[in-house]
Amino acid sequence: MSENVLEIDDNNFKTEVLNSDQPVLVDFWAPWCQPCRRIAPMIDDLAKENLGKARVAKVNVDDAQGTAMEYDVQSIPTLIIFRKGQPVQRFTGISSKAHLQEAIDAATA
Repeated sequence: MSENVLEIDDNNFKTEVLNSDQPVLVDFWAPWCQPCRRIAPMIDDLAKENLGKARVAKVNVDDAQGTAMEYDVQSIPTLIIFRKGQPVQRFTGISSKAHLQEAIDAATA
């Protein structure tokens, strides 16, 4: 995980995601999930490319079960974009980088 990606758990989700002044792309994942590991470099790239405009975070569903349950994450990877504390877009499975960037751009507009 790159230094530009926030590690989020049940304890800091509200502070880092819901109270963020920037939109936040949250990747709900687990280390044993092959598709999650496959998109990890893309998530790192999005974090780097959107620095100062949007935040990118990862939530390990094994370590943050309460947050995963609260946002009804039933399969991973699930990516949710939060804006002003509210989920505005949701993607399940592997999405293209371009598609995710469009969603980030829409959330920052």
